[in-house]
Amino acid sequence: MAQTMINKRIAALRYDYAARATVHPPACNLCGARDRAVKVAERDRYGYPVRLVLCQRCGLAYLCPQLDATQYEHFYSKVYRPLVSAYHGRRIDAHTVQHEQRAYAADLAPFLFPLLPSPPRAILDVGGSTGVVAKVLASRGNAEVTVLDPAPDELAVAQAAGMETISGFIEDFDAGQRTWDLVLLCQTIDHLLDVRGALAALRRMTATHGRAFVDIVDVEVLLRRTGSIERAVKIDHPYYFTGPTAAALFDLTGFTIIAQRLSDDGHRGFVLAPGPYTEPDWNRVEIAATQFLTSVRATQAGTRG
Repeated sequence: MAQTMINKRIAALRYDYAARATVHPPACNLCGARDRAVKVAERDRYGYPVRLVLCQRCGLAYLCPQLDATQYEHFYSKVYRPLVSAYHGRRIDAHTVQHEQRAYAADLAPFLFPLLPSPPRAILDVGGSTGVVAKVLASRGNAEVTVLDPAPDELAVAQAAGMETISGFIEDFDAGQRTWDLVLLCQTIDHLLDVRGALAALRRMTATHGRAFVDIVDVEVLLRRTGSIERAVKIDHPYYFTGPTAAALFDLTGFTIIAQRLSDDGHRGFVLAPGPYTEPDWNRVEIAATQFLTSVRATQAGTRG
């Protein structure tokens, strides 16, 4: 009965995902492999007909095809919050999310701040929504905040609170020579269209003695907890990460992991420092990918049985 009500609310939005323009990633965004991806899901948690594939070389999972940049821009400005509201059965918008964002920031601060070399003077929050998370962190050291996000309604809240706002996606943002002491990518990396390119850009935007914080939805953890890969899939998440895939991405993009933690909701957070650009141990990465794929197949077999 509950799922039936969710389906009705989502159907009432009349968002025709199947009719939207999509693109096929030509290669894995992590390891660059072509023709190594295998299908692991055909539908997302909202009921939309998405195709999730997993790269057998590195374990990165991604939607293929996925909405193109123009379609995602429309999605975030018009569809995203109503869709999430329909799924959860309650209103979620630029105002209601601020309570959850404050709670997130209050939980993050005691973990993050002891790991910073000094209180940040400037904070960049990528995908920062209303800017509440960055604002809470900034209040500890009176830092200036810049929020980059594609949702105009949420940026308006940040701007009204006195924060610098930039409308758009990190993939399109050119910061020039500008850097920040603390760069945040909170609950956002899964939404990116070019993860490796975005992390490389974040590396350039992080001051030499600065830090970055990135958290992933650890799909391997969600698989263990829910027993279903489809329940982790969402059209707003083009990419799906595990601990090993995230670590490989950080190696390639010049970040060193200072510390990490796993939250109750399955988010794995990493405190990062600018470091050398290194090649991951691809043999170990591939072993982890094989183990993850085996786990996915086992849960699917159990479901069919």
